Amino acid sequence: MTELTDDVTELSADVLVAGGGPAGAWAAIKAAEAGADVVLADKGYLGTSGATASAGTGVWYVEPEPAAREAAMAGRESLGGHLADREWMARVLDQTYANMNELAEISRYPFPEDETGRQIRRGLQGPEYMRRMRVRVRRAGVRVLDHSPITELLAEGTGPSASAVVAGAAGYRIRDDRPFRVRAGAVVLATGGCAFLSRALGCDVNTGDGALFAAEAGAELSGMEFSNAYAIAPAFTSVTKTAFYSFATFYRADGTVLEGAGSRRGRSVIARTLLSEPVLCRIDQATPEEQRAMRLAQANFFLPFDRQGIDPFTDLFPVTLLAEGTVRGTGGIRITGPDCATSVPGLYAAGDAATRELICGGFTGGGSHNAAWAMSSGTWAGQGAARYAAGLGGRARTRSVRALGEAGLRPSGTATSGHTHRVSHAGHADFVAAVQAEVLPYDKNLLRHGDRLAPALDALDRTWHELRGTLREDGAGIVRARSAAAMAAHARWMYNAALARTETRGMHKRQDTPDQDPAQHHRLITGGLDEIWTRPETAAPAPTQAVAS
Repeated sequence: MTELTDDVTELSADVLVAGGGPAGAWAAIKAAEAGADVVLADKGYLGTSGATASAGTGVWYVEPEPAAREAAMAGRESLGGHLADREWMARVLDQTYANMNELAEISRYPFPEDETGRQIRRGLQGPEYMRRMRVRVRRAGVRVLDHSPITELLAEGTGPSASAVVAGAAGYRIRDDRPFRVRAGAVVLATGGCAFLSRALGCDVNTGDGALFAAEAGAELSGMEFSNAYAIAPAFTSVTKTAFYSFATFYRADGTVLEGAGSRRGRSVIARTLLSEPVLCRIDQATPEEQRAMRLAQANFFLPFDRQGIDPFTDLFPVTLLAEGTVRGTGGIRITGPDCATSVPGLYAAGDAATRELICGGFTGGGSHNAAWAMSSGTWAGQGAARYAAGLGGRARTRSVRALGEAGLRPSGTATSGHTHRVSHAGHADFVAAVQAEVLPYDKNLLRHGDRLAPALDALDRTWHELRGTLREDGAGIVRARSAAAMAAHARWMYNAALARTETRGMHKRQDTPDQDPAQHHRLITGGLDEIWTRPETAAPAPTQAVAS
């Protein structure tokens, strides 16, 4: 149902999905197949926005053979600091296998074939994948709101946010230049991770908005210390395809080989060198057959080179590192059940917005596991949200609701939590720049040390409290203000958790505590906004739900 008032477009649905990447698309499809009336609202255009739509991706697709599955699970446990859960890994392998087969059989995705004519289903071309997902979403009867970012959650009744029951969300329709609200029985947050507007390809919409909304409703985060992912990219473009650099040799500015840059810890070597001089690269270890395969797998990787007359297989070119935060890190909204429910009733999380620790521990990187988690968690969240909404019956759309958004929407106008408040005329861009100054530099976020993390966190706390007290913008500016608030919140969660984990584990590497500490073999839960807390998790959610089809 849609109603128009003078000021806002009012809609209602059983399930609202926030986000139009792979996780959001799968959530919407599966909720609709379960009988729910579904609305999907995307910050961009469903099918083209987000990190997946702009690139090719591997997928953690493993045939259901015990030895192959065991090898697939064992192969990444050490990288992730042994924080992953085997039962969740097995569930994701099962669900990914089912979903990839659906893509072949229902969406007719054109997988390549081997010499026997059998389809190879271990990867996807992002543009084609997401084009077909949009078609399937529309055919499922989902109402799609493109260019309509969610800006806050709605909760039932008038109680405190700590006891919120999610009852929908509000947002802004950019093209219509008007706000909207969706009353819904349940909400799935599939809004992506946070890359801090670092210019990484496809990540311009990934500002971590969903995690801010979840925290305002009282949900927790998990694994936020595992949020310092950086991708290698040519210095003249935003295209990242880190896997190709395993075939590369890296050089200092004087032409000597940069030892260790091609190893598992290579990004740290590159980062330390970039602090004082350029780093050059040549992808010179790929055979002619591998070179042809690379061009077929990721054509857009080569476009910037071709336009500048550079052959990356024979010519040297400068590289940089682009922050990808929780897009390729593992931290995100904490999952509390097998259906990807959060600790807040009526609220579900999927894809990069949700923690991937359950299958990756403290390390993930690009593609493969991320793509598998997106389709699996999206499936479970969509079905879980549909079941929850069905349990509410007719009252789901008639409940009185209240708005939960604060920072960037409803400034406090006063000092918060003892921080000195000063009159400020700063806009969203000023706050974004202040956050980026603390999270993008390699020596603060990638090359971590307590002596650098602590002052960076102090600066971020000051930024947050000024933003919380003063920032408010009108019209479409609301979207930008909320994204600035989300980035500030993410940065503070990250560094709080990073200071709490006084060891090196997974991608979280601290120069002042370089060893793994057996006593810290646990996940860390983080929460709060004005005052942030971090504590060890006592137990992981039990993955008892069967594979969904």
